[in-house]
Amino acid sequence: MNPSKNGLPVTLLSGFLGSGKTTLLNYVLKQNHGKKIAVIENEFGEIGIDSEFVIGADQDIFEMSNGCICCSIRGDLIETLNRLLEQHKKFDHILIESTGLASSGPIAQAFLIEDEISKSLYLDGIITMVDAKHIKNTLNEQEVVWEQIAFSNVIVLNKADLVTEPEMEALKKQMNQVNPTATICKTTHAVISLNQVLNIGGFDLKNALEPNILHNETGKNISSVSLSFPGYIDPDRLKIWLQMLLLNEGMDVCRAKGVLNIKGSKERYLFQSVYMMFEGRFDKPWGLDSPLNKMVFIGQNLNSQRLEESLKNYATF
Repeated sequence: MNPSKNGLPVTLLSGFLGSGKTTLLNYVLKQNHGKKIAVIENEFGEIGIDSEFVIGADQDIFEMSNGCICCSIRGDLIETLNRLLEQHKKFDHILIESTGLASSGPIAQAFLIEDEISKSLYLDGIITMVDAKHIKNTLNEQEVVWEQIAFSNVIVLNKADLVTEPEMEALKKQMNQVNPTATICKTTHAVISLNQVLNIGGFDLKNALEPNILHNETGKNISSVSLSFPGYIDPDRLKIWLQMLLLNEGMDVCRAKGVLNIKGSKERYLFQSVYMMFEGRFDKPWGLDSPLNKMVFIGQNLNSQRLEESLKNYATF
């Protein structure tokens, strides 16, 4: 468990239909991997509970022989989580399958701002499964897939055995264009070490910005813009600026993260945002590093020059 967080870690699993979510979830529920995980499948889930792996059942909550638990969302997600926590407390992690037809953003935002959830749970990461063989057609036809990729902490390129190495490298580059902050893995039949997708600290502020992601890239509907400049930024005004950006500039930022230089402080200030949620705190001193504001924005209709000009005019001094 991430030591900087309190409560039980939660991972969201997203991915369009046919990407391999069900295969991964079946692995979690049936193999002896030594982890006790509660799996919550969405209302359209197709896991199919195999009776030979079930050792107990309480209504629609199934206890598996490997120590894991599986249940389906019935109505409200928060109610499902509360019911699960009340009836079964002996597990290490919760894995939620989000529907392949929607963005992970709204669910992620709920975990970050809803007091009812954050008291006992925290969002550890968002994993997106990608069908490496058919993703090209899916991206052209389904805008929601771009959003799923944009919100990811880890992108799993599944069905790697069905594409050539040049095709895989081109796909990795495309994923990096959409979301330069995500870790990219490739798998066959969704076989992956759970350590690569669980307890990753994807929303821990200490991981706010990695040094190798400062570049601007553009996908079809989602783009990323990275900014780096000296001076001071007011975090309160930055929060307001992010909330006003769509209205004032027509730019829709779904995720942002970075390191800020705050006037009067010798410490770095780390921040991240998901939609309207904004979180920030002071970190370690700058030390020998020259204070520099470094930020990454992921969203729709982003214009690098206008974004930087607008930010500097409103939130810097």
